[in-house]
Amino acid sequence: MTDENKYIQDHIQRAIAEDLGDGDHTSLSTIPADARGTMQLLVRENGIIAGIDIAAQVFQLVDAETQFTPLLKDGQTVKAGDIAFRVTGRVISLLSAERLALNYMQRMSGIATKTAYYVSLLKGLPTRLLDTRKTTPGMRVFEKIAVKIGGGYNHRFGLFDMILIKNNHVDFAGGVCQAIEAANAYLQKTGKNLPIEIEVRNFEELQQALDCGKIQRIMLDNFTPEKLKKAIEKIENLCETEASGGITEKTLYDYAQTGVDFISVGALTHHIKSLDLSLRAVIH
Repeated sequence: MTDENKYIQDHIQRAIAEDLGDGDHTSLSTIPADARGTMQLLVRENGIIAGIDIAAQVFQLVDAETQFTPLLKDGQTVKAGDIAFRVTGRVISLLSAERLALNYMQRMSGIATKTAYYVSLLKGLPTRLLDTRKTTPGMRVFEKIAVKIGGGYNHRFGLFDMILIKNNHVDFAGGVCQAIEAANAYLQKTGKNLPIEIEVRNFEELQQALDCGKIQRIMLDNFTPEKLKKAIEKIENLCETEASGGITEKTLYDYAQTGVDFISVGALTHHIKSLDLSLRAVIH
């Protein structure tokens, strides 16, 4: 089992414990213990479906004897009325897992849907859409999976897998080059192999970063599309480029036309609407 799979399984188990406590007393008091049934996931809104594999794990971890039958795959375009999966087993188990499965899937599908829309706005351009660390605490792995399902790319996962020198680091370190030099010295001392990216706020800081070198990517923060184009011409092919800061669906294409390699959009994960999904009993 990979670290990601283990994290997902552990997260789901904690979520089950949080929700069930000492038992689903509503279901236990109203449903016979041996009653069996089937539920199906009804899509009630057009979008991109995501989290089917996660939902399958929820039902399995609540009750290993449930039978989960996916009818769609993560990443498929769906419309209202589509059925994403069916699950059969003890009715009490199905009802106990219902809300938790929906919680994962509705949020993941909302993120995948929004990401896919933003990606569609970049059609014909090589610029790649990135997420950020603006995620729900504890839910980052699920939200970043959803971004990938929607056609986006993941930026660093956390503070440990990349050196991203932002404006506060620059200010505390005493300047752009001081921060870059310190980061490179740290990598040499620790033996870690991490890419270095630095955020710049203006052309002066950009020139300082270029003069210092020893970075893999420059993040151009809150540049207008016009200024961004000039900055990219200045950078040439010395390193990768990333645009960030207040970029919306209305301005995304203008930024991408500058030739920037990446555009990061925090709204993909922190400003989304969950997709409307519903789990319904199948009554014959």
